Amino acid sequence: MKKGRRAIIIGATGLVGRHLMMELLSDDFYQQVIVLTRRSTDVIHEKLKEHLVNFEDANSYQHLVEGDVLFSCMGTTIKQAGSKEVQWKIDYTYQYEVAEAAKKNGVSTMVLVSSSGANAKSRIFYTRMKGELEEAIKEMNFSNYMIFQPSLLVGKRDEVRVGEKWGEKIMNVFVNIPGLKKYKPIKGHEVAKAMTNAYKKEDLRGNSIFILDELFELL
Repeated sequence: MKKGRRAIIIGATGLVGRHLMMELLSDDFYQQVIVLTRRSTDVIHEKLKEHLVNFEDANSYQHLVEGDVLFSCMGTTIKQAGSKEVQWKIDYTYQYEVAEAAKKNGVSTMVLVSSSGANAKSRIFYTRMKGELEEAIKEMNFSNYMIFQPSLLVGKRDEVRVGEKWGEKIMNVFVNIPGLKKYKPIKGHEVAKAMTNAYKKEDLRGNSIFILDELFELL
């Protein structure tokens, strides 16, 4: 197995991305972890190379998206974003443009955190947005892409999401009901661990989509 991989992360200040960054920094499999972010992670590590970028201007950062694998973990809520237009920009446009730069610069593998139920033909804005991004990534023809579809993400965040807290409590009660297991909440650090474990398994690389049950199997 090849050592000294260079990993790129966007979304490193979020729930999954933060855990992912710490996983990669502590893993000798990676020689360097490159983070593109709007605000500093406030982490200092000899392997970490942090770039503060303006995602509104793809031309200003695209030369920085160089490495072996791009981990894309961006995401927000409609409440945080304030409008569907802003949420689309963060959840779709920014990630698409970074992926586009990565492909142009020869990055071979794209690893994307999507969402359970992602469907480009969905009538629901959020799941349609996630589905359209998945389809766009597939069409970029990376040598390998890996898409992860977690359900409700839980864990300590910088901001409090009241709706998610209630959702977590409700789903923890009902997940044992037949048909609802696929909506079991999953912790941010579990998604991050599943991503790193999957990428390091050469037999799992390729063009793959991992649904919730498969994420738990990767832990």
